[in-house]
Amino acid sequence: MTAEKIKEIVAQMTLEEKAAMCSGADFWHTEAVARLGIPASMVSDGPHGLRKQDQEGDHLGVNESIKAVCFPAGCGTAASFNRELLRTMGETLGSECQAEGVSVILGPAVNIKRSPLCGRNFEYYSEDPLVASEMAGALISGVQSKNVGTSIKHFLANNQETRRMSSDSRIDERTLHEIYLAAFEGAVKKAKPWTVMCSYNKINGTYAAGNYQYLTETLRDQWGFDGYVMSDWGAVNSRVEDLKAGLDLEMPSSGGVNDKLIVGAVESGELSGEVLDTAVERILNIVYRYEENRDRNVVFDRDKDHEMARRVAEETIVLLKNDDILPLSEQAEIAFIGKYAMKPRYQGGGSSHINSHKVTSAMEAVKGMGNITFAVGYDDQADQTDEKLLEEAVETAKRAKAAVIFAGLPDAFESEGFDRKHMAMPDCQNELIEKVAEAQPNTIVVLHNGSPVEMPWVNKVKGIVEAYLGGQAVGAAVCDILFGRVNPSAKLPETFPLKLEDNPSYLSYIGEEDVVEYREGIFVGYRYYDKKKMEVLFPFGYGLSYTTFSYDHLSVDKERMKDTEVMTVSVDVTNTGNMAGKEVVQLYVADRESTVIRPVKELRDFAKVELAPGEKKTVTFTLDKRAFAYYSVRLHDWHVETGEFDLMIGKSSRDIVLTRTVTVESTVRLPMVYTTDTTMGDVKKNPRAWEIAREVLKKDKDLFGGQEEAESEAASEAISAEMNAAMEEYMPLRGPVNFGGQVTMADVQALVDRLNALEE
Repeated sequence: MTAEKIKEIVAQMTLEEKAAMCSGADFWHTEAVARLGIPASMVSDGPHGLRKQDQEGDHLGVNESIKAVCFPAGCGTAASFNRELLRTMGETLGSECQAEGVSVILGPAVNIKRSPLCGRNFEYYSEDPLVASEMAGALISGVQSKNVGTSIKHFLANNQETRRMSSDSRIDERTLHEIYLAAFEGAVKKAKPWTVMCSYNKINGTYAAGNYQYLTETLRDQWGFDGYVMSDWGAVNSRVEDLKAGLDLEMPSSGGVNDKLIVGAVESGELSGEVLDTAVERILNIVYRYEENRDRNVVFDRDKDHEMARRVAEETIVLLKNDDILPLSEQAEIAFIGKYAMKPRYQGGGSSHINSHKVTSAMEAVKGMGNITFAVGYDDQADQTDEKLLEEAVETAKRAKAAVIFAGLPDAFESEGFDRKHMAMPDCQNELIEKVAEAQPNTIVVLHNGSPVEMPWVNKVKGIVEAYLGGQAVGAAVCDILFGRVNPSAKLPETFPLKLEDNPSYLSYIGEEDVVEYREGIFVGYRYYDKKKMEVLFPFGYGLSYTTFSYDHLSVDKERMKDTEVMTVSVDVTNTGNMAGKEVVQLYVADRESTVIRPVKELRDFAKVELAPGEKKTVTFTLDKRAFAYYSVRLHDWHVETGEFDLMIGKSSRDIVLTRTVTVESTVRLPMVYTTDTTMGDVKKNPRAWEIAREVLKKDKDLFGGQEEAESEAASEAISAEMNAAMEEYMPLRGPVNFGGQVTMADVQALVDRLNALEE
């Protein structure tokens, strides 16, 4: 429907109807206006499956939803580093929504993994904003290709569950743009989600639902978002002010309470009728975009989509360790140990919980093989060692050629609504792994978890497989990896630290009462660990394969570029092993010298390439200004400093295999604002400014003659020369006055005025 036609419909609506349109009719539907032919529109939880509730609605997944297909959670799909896979998964979800009459699926969730403790990390993608944004964009494109909307969430800075409805995320401007906004920015600009869901929390003192700066100035004015903004369920705090800020749709229904506030505000003149009309137009635009593209012939084929979930899961499983133990022989006597081999933990708890139509466990996947034995090993209902189960597991492992322990985090350890208290797995599971590894040297651990865990037994087992929360077909996918039917190709989208205390947010995570200070700034995840040169358990971007890959011929289309241009980077990748496989090629950029504090390197692009044994392919990347820039708080924009940058091709953030240096020229000069406190060293950065300053200040000969004289003295006076030079470098322009020189403050202020005139 055209914008003009929607405006005509809105013009026919009463004030009360407009106000009602800005909140849900119930838990999952927008309002209908029968007399004008406006239909109700259903939204439903996601993002890794369809949680459609036909009857009693609730946001935390307590009440049962329809039978659906649970795909791997975001923690796993991000590990695929495969945009096409995510797009295909999105297409499948979009078709399911069409079959079930759902107009918008609530997701993807792209909030940054600031700490391993966040209870909702299983739903989020990465510690890196590029990975989060690219994976989200791919899923959005897939879903919306089926004329079904998405709702990218939770905007903004929702990185913990503790006090999530009242906490205040205090984040500096640069960090917001480089890390937390960046996770949303690329997906919004390129994939254009139909809707955006705001978060519960405050950002620097203002609730997300009423934050005009981000809902309007950033999201709409800067990024070009043209859909509607909806609240997270119950996130509205001040309905009229939130509407002014850019929050169009309140969910769920307020029972008419907030509708009356809107009506009253318009009647009193507190709220412009144009603001209300605009919000209604945005909502109806999406309602009709779906309604006019309904496909009632689509069938929700759950079994077919189950197989799709299996294919996705196969690319989300990360091989973390392999001491010549994997893949396993399908004929060998293998012991499967652990409750999760029989009943896998394959999804997180809360609003994304899917009522799976079936679940394939590892034991079901090996049914009929005849060479697999099983022992429960532990019960995840309580963290207590059952000596009988432990003894049975050890004896089962001893009788086999190899033991595979299926372990991880139970539902009670991670879920929406609460944060983890530590990074440990249950003690009973750690003990099981230790005891089995003592009895069976060929032990492999398969992990089912939504975020990093500590591994005190890492050096006592031969293999570690990170299955994340791999969806309802995870058991079949894990067995495909274990037995070599599928070559593992996933990489970690987050760093696994050795211990919780190593995490950069450790000292300030959760915050004090309702205030959470993001004191680590831009140094989130690998940006911090690399800068500190810290040992980690497994680095960002890491993952093993059953084959090997070599890289060569790193080339660029230009050695030097202006920041208004683009650079093409290419590298050849060869499968040097004996098995077909997929490799994630990672391109990092490092600023060799910067006047601002920057990470050692940052991921700027990635590509997944499939290669047969002996096959070579050329992978090409395109880098623009943003690949080399940092966010300048002086410009309130992205800025590149002229200089040399290293282009790094890596197998992980800690395994850089090729490097090439290029030069980037800035076309924007960062303006300098001079004051009487500006140091002489900073003035020297502009030769013309320093020339003027020396002319004004030269009457203090002792100050400006000392360095030359000291440098001509004997070696014993070298320290004095260095001291004098340092004192001059860091002396403010007012320094000569403070030391009783002949220069007056009037001279200094006049100098400052002349220097600032140079910048105009």
